[in-house]
Amino acid sequence: MENKEASRKAPRGFERDETSESALGTSGASGASGVEVEHTSSGDILLMKPYDSANVDARVRVNKAYKMFIGGAFVRSESGRYFQVEGAPSEEDLGADPATVNVPRGSRKDVRDAVLAARSALVSWERRTAYNRGQILYRLAEVMESRRPELTQSLVRGGETPAEAASQVNVSIDRVVFYAGFADKFFALLASSNPVAGPHFNFSVPEPMGTIGVIAPDRPALLGLVSTILPIITGGNTCVALAGERDPRTSIVWSECLATSDIPGGVVNILTGHANELAVHFAKHREVAGIDAWMVDPNLRRAVESEGADSVKRVTTRVPMDAEAWSNERKAQGLGWIERFLETKTIWHPVGV
Repeated sequence: MENKEASRKAPRGFERDETSESALGTSGASGASGVEVEHTSSGDILLMKPYDSANVDARVRVNKAYKMFIGGAFVRSESGRYFQVEGAPSEEDLGADPATVNVPRGSRKDVRDAVLAARSALVSWERRTAYNRGQILYRLAEVMESRRPELTQSLVRGGETPAEAASQVNVSIDRVVFYAGFADKFFALLASSNPVAGPHFNFSVPEPMGTIGVIAPDRPALLGLVSTILPIITGGNTCVALAGERDPRTSIVWSECLATSDIPGGVVNILTGHANELAVHFAKHREVAGIDAWMVDPNLRRAVESEGADSVKRVTTRVPMDAEAWSNERKAQGLGWIERFLETKTIWHPVGV
Protein backbone atom coordinates (compact mmCIF):
# COMPACT_ATOMS: atom_id res chain seq x y z
CA MET A 1 0.00 0.00 0.00
CA GLU A 2 2.84 2.34 0.81
CA ASN A 3 4.45 1.80 -2.61
CA LYS A 4 1.16 2.42 -4.41
CA GLU A 5 0.57 5.52 -2.34
CA ALA A 6 4.05 6.83 -3.12
CA SER A 7 3.59 6.18 -6.83
CA ARG A 8 0.39 8.20 -6.83
CA LYS A 9 2.26 11.08 -5.19
CA ALA A 10 5.07 11.00 -7.75
CA PRO A 11 5.20 14.07 -9.97
CA ARG A 12 4.61 13.75 -13.73
CA GLY A 13 7.74 12.85 -15.68
CA PHE A 14 9.21 10.64 -12.93
CA GLU A 15 9.01 6.88 -12.39
CA ARG A 16 10.01 4.54 -9.62
CA ASP A 17 13.18 2.54 -9.92
CA GLU A 18 13.16 -0.04 -7.14
CA THR A 19 16.40 -1.67 -8.31
CA SER A 20 18.30 1.60 -7.81
CA GLU A 21 17.63 1.74 -4.08
CA SER A 22 20.27 -0.74 -3.15
CA ALA A 23 22.81 0.86 -5.49
CA LEU A 24 22.26 4.45 -4.44
CA GLY A 25 21.02 4.16 -0.91
CA THR A 26 18.72 6.61 0.73
CA SER A 27 21.17 9.51 0.74
CA GLY A 28 22.16 9.52 -3.00
CA ALA A 29 21.37 12.68 -4.99
CA SER A 30 22.28 11.36 -8.43
CA GLY A 31 22.85 8.05 -10.17
CA ALA A 32 25.94 6.75 -11.89
CA SER A 33 24.69 8.16 -15.17
CA GLY A 34 24.28 11.62 -13.69
CA VAL A 35 20.46 11.58 -13.80
CA GLU A 36 18.98 13.51 -10.89
CA VAL A 37 16.85 11.54 -8.46
CA GLU A 38 14.34 12.37 -5.76
CA HIS A 39 13.11 10.55 -2.67
CA THR A 40 9.53 10.23 -1.56
CA SER A 41 8.53 10.29 2.09
CA SER A 42 8.54 6.49 2.06
CA GLY A 43 12.10 6.32 0.74
CA ASP A 44 11.36 5.29 -2.86
CA ILE A 45 13.75 6.72 -5.42
CA LEU A 46 12.20 8.52 -8.45
CA LEU A 47 14.27 8.90 -11.61
CA MET A 48 13.56 11.54 -14.27
CA LYS A 49 13.19 10.07 -17.75
CA PRO A 50 16.05 11.20 -20.01
CA TYR A 51 15.14 13.46 -22.98
CA ASP A 52 15.32 11.49 -26.20
CA SER A 53 15.62 13.96 -29.08
CA ALA A 54 15.53 11.18 -31.66
CA ASN A 55 11.90 10.42 -30.83
CA VAL A 56 10.76 14.05 -30.95
CA ASP A 57 9.31 15.46 -34.16
CA ALA A 58 11.16 18.24 -36.00
CA ARG A 59 10.43 21.77 -34.86
CA VAL A 60 7.46 23.48 -36.50
CA ARG A 61 8.75 26.64 -38.18
CA VAL A 62 6.95 29.93 -37.58
CA ASN A 63 5.74 31.22 -40.94
CA LYS A 64 5.68 34.93 -41.62
CA ALA A 65 2.31 36.68 -41.33
CA TYR A 66 2.26 39.38 -44.00
CA LYS A 67 0.53 42.63 -43.07
CA MET A 68 0.08 46.08 -44.50
CA PHE A 69 2.06 49.06 -43.19
CA ILE A 70 -0.12 51.96 -42.06
CA GLY A 71 0.85 54.74 -39.68
CA GLY A 72 4.08 53.03 -38.66
CA ALA A 73 2.26 49.82 -37.64
CA PHE A 74 1.66 46.49 -39.34
CA VAL A 75 -2.06 45.85 -39.66
CA ARG A 76 -4.40 43.39 -41.29
CA SER A 77 -7.01 44.52 -43.75
CA GLU A 78 -10.04 46.14 -42.15
CA SER A 79 -12.25 43.80 -44.19
CA GLY A 80 -10.38 40.69 -43.10
CA ARG A 81 -9.92 39.64 -46.73
CA TYR A 82 -6.79 38.04 -48.15
CA PHE A 83 -5.53 36.98 -51.56
CA GLN A 84 -3.04 34.24 -52.25
CA VAL A 85 0.40 34.72 -53.77
CA GLU A 86 2.32 31.87 -55.32
CA GLY A 87 6.05 31.53 -54.69
CA ALA A 88 8.84 30.52 -57.02
CA PRO A 89 9.14 26.79 -57.90
CA SER A 90 12.42 26.53 -55.98
CA GLU A 91 10.97 28.15 -52.89
CA GLU A 92 11.11 24.96 -50.82
CA ASP A 93 14.89 25.09 -51.10
CA LEU A 94 14.99 28.56 -49.58
CA GLY A 95 13.68 27.50 -46.20
CA ALA A 96 11.39 30.54 -46.03
CA ASP A 97 7.68 30.70 -46.79
CA PRO A 98 5.47 27.88 -48.01
CA ALA A 99 4.67 27.74 -51.72
CA THR A 100 1.49 29.81 -51.23
CA VAL A 101 1.00 32.63 -48.73
CA ASN A 102 -1.93 34.84 -47.77
CA VAL A 103 -1.50 38.59 -48.23
CA PRO A 104 -4.02 41.18 -46.97
CA ARG A 105 -6.42 42.45 -49.61
CA GLY A 106 -6.86 46.14 -48.93
CA SER A 107 -10.26 47.82 -48.98
CA ARG A 108 -11.60 51.35 -49.35
CA LYS A 109 -11.51 51.73 -45.56
CA ASP A 110 -7.81 50.80 -45.55
CA VAL A 111 -7.16 53.55 -48.11
CA ARG A 112 -8.95 56.04 -45.87
CA ASP A 113 -7.00 54.92 -42.81
CA ALA A 114 -3.70 55.20 -44.68
CA VAL A 115 -4.53 58.68 -46.00
CA LEU A 116 -5.49 59.81 -42.49
CA ALA A 117 -2.15 58.56 -41.16
CA ALA A 118 -0.30 60.31 -43.98
CA ARG A 119 -2.13 63.59 -43.42
CA SER A 120 -1.39 63.43 -39.70
CA ALA A 121 2.34 62.99 -40.38
CA LEU A 122 2.52 65.68 -43.08
CA VAL A 123 2.97 68.78 -40.91
CA SER A 124 5.90 67.44 -38.91
CA TRP A 125 7.58 65.89 -41.96
CA GLU A 126 7.44 68.97 -44.18
CA ARG A 127 8.67 71.19 -41.32
CA ARG A 128 11.83 69.18 -40.84
CA THR A 129 14.93 70.71 -42.28
CA ALA A 130 16.03 69.39 -45.63
CA TYR A 131 19.29 68.26 -44.10
CA ASN A 132 17.44 66.25 -41.45
CA ARG A 133 15.27 64.55 -44.08
CA GLY A 134 18.48 63.59 -45.89
CA GLN A 135 19.88 62.06 -42.69
CA ILE A 136 16.71 60.05 -42.18
CA LEU A 137 16.77 58.72 -45.74
CA TYR A 138 20.42 57.77 -45.39
CA ARG A 139 19.51 55.81 -42.27
CA LEU A 140 16.98 53.91 -44.40
CA ALA A 141 19.79 52.97 -46.79
CA GLU A 142 21.82 51.69 -43.83
CA VAL A 143 18.94 49.47 -42.69
CA MET A 144 18.42 48.13 -46.22
CA GLU A 145 22.13 47.36 -46.47
CA SER A 146 22.00 45.34 -43.25
CA ARG A 147 18.95 43.42 -44.52
CA ARG A 148 20.28 42.81 -48.00
CA PRO A 149 20.08 38.96 -47.78
CA GLU A 150 16.43 39.08 -46.69
CA LEU A 151 15.45 41.50 -49.48
CA THR A 152 17.29 39.38 -52.04
CA GLN A 153 15.65 36.19 -50.83
CA SER A 154 12.22 37.82 -50.98
CA LEU A 155 12.76 38.81 -54.61
CA VAL A 156 13.86 35.26 -55.44
CA ARG A 157 10.66 33.97 -53.84
CA GLY A 158 8.81 36.40 -56.10
CA GLY A 159 10.28 34.86 -59.25
CA GLU A 160 13.55 36.72 -59.84
CA THR A 161 16.80 34.87 -60.43
CA PRO A 162 19.39 35.21 -57.64
CA ALA A 163 21.57 37.43 -59.87
CA GLU A 164 18.65 39.69 -60.84
CA ALA A 165 17.49 39.91 -57.23
CA ALA A 166 20.94 40.86 -55.94
CA SER A 167 21.33 43.50 -58.65
CA GLN A 168 17.91 44.98 -57.92
CA VAL A 169 18.67 45.27 -54.21
CA ASN A 170 21.98 47.00 -54.97
CA VAL A 171 20.33 49.56 -57.26
CA SER A 172 17.52 50.14 -54.75
CA ILE A 173 19.95 50.94 -51.96
CA ASP A 174 21.95 53.23 -54.23
CA ARG A 175 18.74 55.03 -55.19
CA VAL A 176 17.91 55.72 -51.55
CA VAL A 177 21.40 57.14 -51.06
CA PHE A 178 20.92 59.32 -54.16
CA TYR A 179 17.76 60.94 -52.79
CA ALA A 180 19.28 61.24 -49.31
CA GLY A 181 22.01 63.38 -50.86
CA PHE A 182 19.52 65.35 -52.97
CA ALA A 183 17.25 66.23 -50.04
CA ASP A 184 19.05 69.49 -49.20
CA LYS A 185 20.04 70.41 -52.76
CA PHE A 186 16.91 70.38 -54.92
CA PHE A 187 15.57 73.52 -53.21
CA ALA A 188 18.45 75.65 -54.49
CA LEU A 189 18.03 74.22 -57.99
CA LEU A 190 14.28 74.85 -58.20
CA ALA A 191 13.99 78.16 -56.31
CA SER A 192 14.66 81.47 -58.02
CA SER A 193 14.89 85.22 -57.49
CA ASN A 194 12.82 86.85 -60.21
CA PRO A 195 13.49 90.29 -61.76
CA VAL A 196 10.68 92.80 -61.21
CA ALA A 197 10.11 96.42 -62.27
CA GLY A 198 9.73 98.04 -58.87
CA PRO A 199 11.15 98.30 -55.36
CA HIS A 200 10.37 94.67 -54.51
CA PHE A 201 12.02 91.30 -54.16
CA ASN A 202 10.27 88.47 -55.95
CA PHE A 203 11.10 84.89 -54.96
CA SER A 204 9.74 81.58 -56.24
CA VAL A 205 10.21 78.66 -53.84
CA PRO A 206 9.14 75.01 -54.07
CA GLU A 207 6.80 73.52 -51.48
CA PRO A 208 5.43 70.00 -50.98
CA MET A 209 1.94 69.32 -52.28
CA GLY A 210 0.73 67.13 -49.44
CA THR A 211 -0.26 63.47 -49.47
CA ILE A 212 0.51 61.64 -52.70
CA GLY A 213 -0.98 58.32 -53.80
CA VAL A 214 1.22 55.83 -55.66
CA ILE A 215 0.12 52.82 -57.68
CA ALA A 216 3.46 51.03 -57.91
CA PRO A 217 4.44 48.91 -60.93
CA ASP A 218 4.24 45.13 -60.65
CA ARG A 219 7.82 44.73 -61.82
CA PRO A 220 10.42 45.36 -60.52
CA ALA A 221 8.81 44.73 -57.15
CA LEU A 222 11.40 46.47 -54.97
CA LEU A 223 13.11 48.95 -57.28
CA GLY A 224 9.81 50.17 -58.73
CA LEU A 225 8.43 50.86 -55.27
CA VAL A 226 11.59 52.58 -54.05
CA SER A 227 11.92 54.69 -57.22
CA THR A 228 8.36 56.02 -56.98
CA ILE A 229 8.15 56.62 -53.21
CA LEU A 230 11.57 58.14 -52.46
CA PRO A 231 11.34 61.29 -54.64
CA ILE A 232 7.91 62.04 -53.17
CA ILE A 233 9.02 62.00 -49.54
CA THR A 234 12.33 63.69 -50.40
CA GLY A 235 10.31 66.75 -51.41
CA GLY A 236 8.54 66.82 -48.03
CA ASN A 237 5.35 65.02 -49.07
CA THR A 238 3.85 61.99 -47.38
CA CYS A 239 2.85 58.92 -49.36
CA VAL A 240 0.26 56.16 -49.57
CA ALA A 241 1.42 53.42 -51.94
CA LEU A 242 -0.30 50.36 -53.35
CA ALA A 243 2.29 47.63 -53.87
CA GLY A 244 2.39 45.58 -57.06
CA GLU A 245 0.16 42.51 -57.11
CA ARG A 246 2.68 40.02 -58.48
CA ASP A 247 5.09 40.19 -55.56
CA PRO A 248 3.57 42.13 -52.64
CA ARG A 249 5.67 40.21 -50.12
CA THR A 250 8.82 42.09 -51.04
CA SER A 251 7.09 45.42 -50.42
CA ILE A 252 6.13 44.23 -46.94
CA VAL A 253 9.70 43.14 -46.23
CA TRP A 254 10.87 46.58 -47.36
CA SER A 255 8.30 48.24 -45.11
CA GLU A 256 10.03 46.51 -42.21
CA CYS A 257 13.11 48.49 -43.20
CA LEU A 258 10.99 51.64 -43.04
CA ALA A 259 9.68 50.68 -39.61
CA THR A 260 13.17 50.14 -38.18
CA SER A 261 14.66 53.29 -39.70
CA ASP A 262 14.13 56.86 -38.50
CA ILE A 263 11.24 57.64 -40.88
CA PRO A 264 8.30 58.80 -38.71
CA GLY A 265 5.17 56.69 -38.75
CA GLY A 266 2.68 57.76 -41.41
CA VAL A 267 5.20 59.33 -43.80
CA VAL A 268 5.13 56.16 -45.92
CA ASN A 269 2.13 53.81 -45.89
CA ILE A 270 2.05 50.64 -47.97
CA LEU A 271 -1.12 48.76 -48.87
CA THR A 272 -1.48 45.44 -50.64
CA GLY A 273 -4.39 44.47 -52.84
CA HIS A 274 -5.75 44.75 -56.37
CA ALA A 275 -5.14 47.91 -58.38
CA ASN A 276 -8.38 47.57 -60.34
CA GLU A 277 -10.23 47.75 -57.01
CA LEU A 278 -8.29 50.39 -55.07
CA ALA A 279 -6.83 52.77 -57.68
CA VAL A 280 -10.16 54.56 -58.14
CA HIS A 281 -10.49 55.05 -54.36
CA PHE A 282 -7.08 56.72 -54.37
CA ALA A 283 -8.27 59.10 -57.09
CA LYS A 284 -11.60 59.86 -55.38
CA HIS A 285 -10.17 60.72 -51.99
CA ARG A 286 -10.16 64.50 -51.61
CA GLU A 287 -7.28 64.53 -49.11
CA VAL A 288 -4.96 63.02 -51.71
CA ALA A 289 -3.23 65.87 -53.54
CA GLY A 290 -1.69 63.89 -56.37
CA ILE A 291 -1.54 60.47 -57.99
CA ASP A 292 1.43 58.70 -59.54
CA ALA A 293 -0.01 55.58 -61.18
CA TRP A 294 1.94 52.95 -63.13
CA MET A 295 -0.64 50.68 -64.75
CA VAL A 296 -0.83 48.60 -67.90
CA ASP A 297 -4.63 48.65 -68.28
CA PRO A 298 -5.60 51.74 -70.37
CA ASN A 299 -9.19 51.66 -69.09
CA LEU A 300 -7.99 51.81 -65.51
CA ARG A 301 -5.68 54.71 -66.33
CA ARG A 302 -8.58 56.64 -67.85
CA ALA A 303 -10.78 55.91 -64.82
CA VAL A 304 -8.11 57.23 -62.43
CA GLU A 305 -7.66 60.38 -64.53
CA SER A 306 -11.40 60.97 -64.66
CA GLU A 307 -11.98 60.50 -60.93
CA GLY A 308 -8.93 62.57 -60.05
CA ALA A 309 -10.15 65.49 -62.16
CA ASP A 310 -13.23 65.83 -59.96
CA SER A 311 -11.09 67.05 -57.03
CA VAL A 312 -8.50 68.79 -59.24
CA LYS A 313 -5.67 66.41 -58.37
CA ARG A 314 -2.35 66.35 -60.14
CA VAL A 315 -2.80 62.92 -61.71
CA THR A 316 0.05 61.30 -63.62
CA THR A 317 -0.57 57.89 -65.21
CA ARG A 318 2.17 55.97 -66.96
CA VAL A 319 2.79 52.63 -68.60
CA PRO A 320 5.39 50.80 -66.49
CA MET A 321 8.94 50.81 -67.82
CA ASP A 322 10.96 47.65 -68.37
CA ALA A 323 13.44 46.40 -65.78
CA GLU A 324 16.43 47.83 -67.63
CA ALA A 325 14.91 51.32 -67.69
CA TRP A 326 14.22 51.23 -63.95
CA SER A 327 17.91 50.54 -63.37
CA ASN A 328 18.96 53.42 -65.60
CA GLU A 329 20.12 56.42 -63.56
CA ARG A 330 19.13 58.89 -66.27
CA LYS A 331 15.60 57.54 -66.73
CA ALA A 332 14.48 56.43 -63.29
CA GLN A 333 15.87 59.08 -60.92
CA GLY A 334 16.74 62.73 -60.84
CA LEU A 335 15.55 66.23 -60.08
CA GLY A 336 12.53 65.88 -62.35
CA TRP A 337 11.17 63.05 -60.24
CA ILE A 338 11.21 65.26 -57.15
CA GLU A 339 9.74 68.26 -58.98
CA ARG A 340 6.67 66.34 -60.16
CA PHE A 341 4.94 66.70 -56.84
CA LEU A 342 6.09 70.11 -55.69
CA GLU A 343 4.24 73.40 -55.97
CA THR A 344 5.91 76.74 -56.55
CA LYS A 345 5.03 79.64 -54.26
CA THR A 346 5.94 83.16 -55.37
CA ILE A 347 6.61 85.75 -52.67
CA TRP A 348 6.72 89.55 -53.05
CA HIS A 349 8.65 91.56 -50.48
CA PRO A 350 9.46 95.25 -50.41
CA VAL A 351 13.12 96.20 -50.80
CA GLY A 352 12.96 98.68 -47.94
CA VAL A 353 15.13 101.70 -47.33
